[in-house]
Amino acid sequence: MKIDQDKSDFLDEMLDMWQHENLLSEADAQKLKGSYEAKSFDWRRLAQYSFWIAMACGVVSLGALLIDNKVLDYLYKLYDTPDSLICLISAAAAAYLYYISFKRKKSRAMEVFSNDALIFTAVMLTANAIAYLGKALGKGESHFSLLILFSVLIYGILAFIFKSRLIWIFTMISFGAWFGTETGYLSRDNLYFLGMNFPLRFVCFGLLLTSAALMLRKIKAFSFFYETTYIGGMIYLFVSLWLISVFGNFGTLDQWYGIRQISLFYWALISMSACGISIFAGLKFRDDIAREFGITFLFINLYTRYFEYFWDTWHKALFFSVLAASFWFIGRRAEKIWNLEFLKK
Repeated sequence: MKIDQDKSDFLDEMLDMWQHENLLSEADAQKLKGSYEAKSFDWRRLAQYSFWIAMACGVVSLGALLIDNKVLDYLYKLYDTPDSLICLISAAAAAYLYYISFKRKKSRAMEVFSNDALIFTAVMLTANAIAYLGKALGKGESHFSLLILFSVLIYGILAFIFKSRLIWIFTMISFGAWFGTETGYLSRDNLYFLGMNFPLRFVCFGLLLTSAALMLRKIKAFSFFYETTYIGGMIYLFVSLWLISVFGNFGTLDQWYGIRQISLFYWALISMSACGISIFAGLKFRDDIAREFGITFLFINLYTRYFEYFWDTWHKALFFSVLAASFWFIGRRAEKIWNLEFLKK
């Protein structure tokens, strides 16, 4: 079995220790060491990072083109190109890439990252086609959240047709964007919707999305997207809870600057209580996602409160000494737990 170098070193150390303590004979230790070997190089991770860097460089190169005066002059000449034509070209290019990527998914299933890169490009072209469709049909209308809702439907249908979790992720991102823009439109660009600012609205949104995932998890057609939806809902929920614990239910930064952070302590209690409930549910129902989200955001909340309440009142040497000691303690405990879990497996 090929394993990472650090895991191979750890196993070597453990086998040597067990042999030294006479828990294993020399022959058994050598036999076990012969059952695994360290990877020479993690090519899978290199492939993943390479495709990420390639897509990032593509975005940067596009930005560099758009600030070049010669390119801008050429684009101005193309300004009269009808929006409907750009929409059709983008849609045709997206359809072609969807066809190629999912054909490769069957014939070259091992080339995961290159297939995902093609799907990502197709998704971007789909978004461009929808945007220019809105420009062609909108005629200056400001209710563009309907266009975002249309993209949610398109992405959702494509995700179910092609069984793609990557497209489903864009469906949830678009769904969140629609929720934010629609509530903003209904409130007539007011800072509050039903008395809630944006973070508080997304607390409700994340709670509804998480609840929907849990209720629909036993439906066969949805089961493939259950975990992705569940994690997406938890991200919306816990990030929004953390934001509300920092900024409260204020609509502007000017309002927030005018209050003391300690006055928002009740929001922090609500956020940490949600973390506690998530940890309890995760342990009781053996739900690793709920448990890990609860633990992660509990630590984030605790350290956020630490920075809020002690940054200005403590000497910086003392502040960072306590911070270093706390991370050292967490690291030591995590190391012991990891070792126990590894040995148990």
